[in-house]
Amino acid sequence: MESTSTGNKIEEKMQSFLASFYTDLLMVERLSKKTAETYRFCIEIFLHWCSGQRIKLADVTVKDLIYYLSWRKTQDKAAVTLSKDISSLRSFGSFMVRRGMWAENYPLLLERPKLGRNLPKVLSLDQIERLLKSIDTSTELGKRDDALFELIYSCGLRISEACGLRVENVHFDEKIILVRGKGDKDRIVPFGDTAKAKLELYMNEIRPKLARNKVVSEVFLNYKGEPISRKGVWKRFQELETLSGVEAKVHTLRHSFATHLLAGGADLRSVQELLGHADLSTTTIYTHVEDRQLEEYHREFFPGHSESE
Repeated sequence: MESTSTGNKIEEKMQSFLASFYTDLLMVERLSKKTAETYRFCIEIFLHWCSGQRIKLADVTVKDLIYYLSWRKTQDKAAVTLSKDISSLRSFGSFMVRRGMWAENYPLLLERPKLGRNLPKVLSLDQIERLLKSIDTSTELGKRDDALFELIYSCGLRISEACGLRVENVHFDEKIILVRGKGDKDRIVPFGDTAKAKLELYMNEIRPKLARNKVVSEVFLNYKGEPISRKGVWKRFQELETLSGVEAKVHTLRHSFATHLLAGGADLRSVQELLGHADLSTTTIYTHVEDRQLEEYHREFFPGHSESE
């Protein structure tokens, strides 16, 4: 009982410290809310690691930081994730120096991993179906998740766009949603009959129960009746990974949406508009994904005949 109480106090202290860091990111470093939330999430992982290693924050060294990043690599984290970790740690280092807890910003001594232009991971239609069918739709939150992940996939949404989707921007008659993307740029995205059915069920039957008479602008709510957070969506998706046996990330649904559209004959410019890419070159990476998949299919069905003669 006493150890549980001590653990709760440590967690409360950590959350309070993270709240101060988050405020510092917004007020001092002037970062966007989304970036600040990402950095806070990254540093929360770092703090839990330090706690597990029994390393006091004031005693952290460059060697500790290297060990931490090595640990992150063992979790199969991509170079872009490790680069984001380092950016978070550098902002955290500035915060620690300002608070007088570190003599210098140690993470500045860390080298960023070289970022290659890796092709995004894409799920097959069968894997998408397995993932969505793993959702327990007998529960209220399950019906919410069913609508949420169906919409993310069938509209190619970023996780922040799904979390920020407002009730007033869902138009069932026209089967379109108005999405606010990066740089506060709006775009119109259509959705199909399956997404419409799942979303209508959630909006008409489940959402009012979650909201409990509160007026909330966002479409997707958590069990408290508050707008669902990106962290909340990540955690739920990880559970679906385990249940379905499909390894992916929430953003993989967006990659899959784009690739499946191109494979179905959609033109590149239309896919660019649907994804909200400012530059067409960003969208062209999905054509390379499709080429790679065709090569893999060829090797699978014509073994020994992959090389050009």
